[in-house]
Parts: sequence; structure tokens; C-alpha cells
Amino acid sequence: MSEQTLGIVGSGNIGAAVARLAVRAGVRVLISNSRGPRSLTSFADELGGGTRPVSIEEAARASELVVVAIPFLRFRDLPPAYFEGQTVIETMNFDPRRDQEVAHLLEAGSTPSELVQAHLADAHIVKAFSNIFAAHLELLARPAGAPDRSALPVVSDNGESKRQAMSLLSALGWDSVDVGSLSDSNLFDLGTPAFCAPYMKDSSGSWWDRLDTDPGMPLPASQLRLKLDSARLPHDRD
Repeated sequence: MSEQTLGIVGSGNIGAAVARLAVRAGVRVLISNSRGPRSLTSFADELGGGTRPVSIEEAARASELVVVAIPFLRFRDLPPAYFEGQTVIETMNFDPRRDQEVAHLLEAGSTPSELVQAHLADAHIVKAFSNIFAAHLELLARPAGAPDRSALPVVSDNGESKRQAMSLLSALGWDSVDVGSLSDSNLFDLGTPAFCAPYMKDSSGSWWDRLDTDPGMPLPASQLRLKLDSARLPHDRD
């Protein structure tokens, strides 16, 4: 993994957290956002490790693996041609309070991740990094074999791309739970038992207000599987 280049589209909380973890793991990072490379010069200098601020096109085309960490509302702004043949890890969550403009797209029963796959039809979409607060993503990262190593769920319709994503997660300090295909991504969407709260030390009451100060709580793969299983419909449990 350390010999590969990771492209990141989006420099918000999750994109920045993934970038920092990648640099610590010795992965080369190309960071991009909608405002252009100049807006990222200081951040790239802060990250070090040969991180380069680039255009979205270069981040997508010049990397072996691409992480897209932008608001779900903007997934249709991604030029499909940039991502042809690429493994794309999308971290986006549909929020009905924020994303009303695209809510009608989900009426046919597709998951948000399936909509992203339909838009980037020639890419291989993986969903990961979407069920955890950015600060906890960094705070809970641990070396392989650590007794308090946590896990994140991963889904994709492409087996090889899923393996690539899981390899990245491992390099960044995380175990993975293979949840299935993109149609299963709703098992760790906003509001599900596996979303954010299990990684918090104190998730009682209105925990959203404490995300910035909560120190985090390790969530091993076995416990994550239980959270995911509790989100399945009764007839899916077998």
C-alpha cells in the first residue's frame, strides 16, 4: 500500500482525516477540492510526506485508489470520465434534511451508493469511511494486531475493488467488515445502529452535540457485526 498513490476528492473533515492517516502510513496523497489546488497549498504543506494539491481530474486519474469525500448532494457534479476504470471509495451520506434536491432519486428503491455507481458507471464504487465521525477516524486508528483495533464496514459490487479498499483501511489503522454489495450500504447509513454512536465513549442522549469532544471508544469487528445485524430486516437474518 505504501508504494501506491491515493487521490482524495474533498478536503472537508473526512477527506482531511483520511489524508492525515494516509501520510502517517507512508502513502502518497494527491488532495483536491472544488476550489482548486491553490486553496490546498497550506494544508498539503502541513501534511508533508510529498502530498500534492492537484485538480480533481489529476487526483482521480493519477491515483491507484480514489476517495471521494464530498456532500452527497454534489455527487452529480463529479465528471464520470475522470473516474473511468478506477476504484472509488465514496464516503457520502444522504441526509434528508440537507439533500432534498436529490431525495426523489431514491424513490425507486436504490441506495445512495447505487446512485453514485450509476453516475460513475465506469468506475468501481466502494462505500467506506461513512459511518464514523472524522475525529474518531483518527483517534481510534491502531496498528495491525493491536488489541483495541476497531473496524469499519465496507460494501461494493466489485470484489477486487473491495479488497483494495480493505487493504487501504488496514494500512490506515482499521479492520474491515465485509457487509456485501452496494445494496447493503443502507445497513450503516445515517440513523442506523452502526452509525457514529458505537465509536463514542458517551453516546447517551443527544450525542451529536458532543462529537467534537468525545474521545472515542474502540469498536472491534465482532461488535460492529452485531450492530449491522440489528439493522437487517427479520427475513434477511439467516
